[in-house]
Amino acid sequence: MTVRAILKIVALVITALALPAALGAPTVIGALALNVPRTDGASARPAPVAHDPAKPTAIVVVGDRGAVVSDALAPYEILATTGAFNVYTVASESHPVPLTGGLDLVPDLTFAELEHVLDGPADVVVVPAMPDVGQPTTKPVTDWLVTQASRGALLLSVCNGAGVLASAGLLDGHRATAHWLRIDEFEGRYAAVEWVRGTRYVDDGAVISTAGVLSGIDGTLHVVERLIGADAAADAAEAIGWRHHHPGGPAPMEQAGLGASDAVVAFNTAFGWDRPTVGVLLTGGVGEIELASVFDTYGESLAVGTVAVGAGPVRSRHGLTFIPRSETAAGLDRLVVPGTTEHDAVAGPEPEYLHHGRGFPYDGVLQNLARITDVSTAHWAAKVLEYPIDDLALSGPTWPWTETLRFVGLAAGGMLAALAVFALVRRTRDGGSAAARRERDQLLVSSPNVRNG
Repeated sequence: MTVRAILKIVALVITALALPAALGAPTVIGALALNVPRTDGASARPAPVAHDPAKPTAIVVVGDRGAVVSDALAPYEILATTGAFNVYTVASESHPVPLTGGLDLVPDLTFAELEHVLDGPADVVVVPAMPDVGQPTTKPVTDWLVTQASRGALLLSVCNGAGVLASAGLLDGHRATAHWLRIDEFEGRYAAVEWVRGTRYVDDGAVISTAGVLSGIDGTLHVVERLIGADAAADAAEAIGWRHHHPGGPAPMEQAGLGASDAVVAFNTAFGWDRPTVGVLLTGGVGEIELASVFDTYGESLAVGTVAVGAGPVRSRHGLTFIPRSETAAGLDRLVVPGTTEHDAVAGPEPEYLHHGRGFPYDGVLQNLARITDVSTAHWAAKVLEYPIDDLALSGPTWPWTETLRFVGLAAGGMLAALAVFALVRRTRDGGSAAARRERDQLLVSSPNVRNG
């Protein structure tokens, strides 16, 4: 094959991909915007903090730009469920912070307010993944974490919260783990950390780190086991429906990595132009994990958008304050209601209840995701959540065929356009060559030597 032929093939491939890339880029940007801050200035007062000095205090810290919803809410509910801790969410400022999927949390306390509640450091500080990990905007959080660590707090990073700790230097010399999608990046960026793969959490004394998203449940149960006792951890696991509890140490797991089937997320992200938007009704007394299961499962799929809907601020089961972004579900594709209690619905689609079945709250949402999108998308969401679903029955289309055909059609259109350009260039070149030959022949005919020849 000649160099010209190879270059032609390369040009065809680039041109074929250029059109899908150009039209898919805006959709990708929209799908990945999971921590968009609210712009209406709405806020609310958090619930009054009740503090029992006889109990250890556990803190879930959130950044000014928010955090991953499951990373924050699942540990919070587990710790609160035990009844053995004072549990608070804290941030550098008091305004609502966006958790992934558009769930706005009003922190219980600011860092300054926490100082007035505690005489010393917190006993446990939970650090979820934050969208601006490693950026200067996390400095108020990292500075506060350094102070807490220096005063003896036990640190628990969840998922890519390990990056927050590493960026503060708090993992230097420690063994740690993180989400499978970013641990290689962290290993290159934070070389002073001994990064560990193939485990749901790593206990390195003063720091406990967990792998992806729902591995944070195992890490939090380990904290309960370590500080309160094995029975309390087992009771908490049963209370939230976590059937994967592994007392005594982390459960081994196969380290995940990207595979061919994960192309599903590329098709959903780039070519899901008409992806549905689901209203999530916020209701008083809803479980924190029930809320997280809806916002995070749909969000991690990158195939479904979510909007928090409700008449006003609500208090969750254990006292967190959330503010909806819309009073109505009118114009949305669907309306889902987290939790097992039926409530008066708002204007919009007929409400759907995803948690009426027994089991862990994420089960019902993953089953619903498979039905409204496809099974491959549900498997991707579970993989990113690091949630084992071998025993979970999923039914629905096998693959996002519509989004895939959009890519194929655009790629074919780009290739046909490239072939048309090549043909035009060749015709122009051949036409120019023919004209040049005619001109040369005419010159030869009119030449005196030819005429007299």
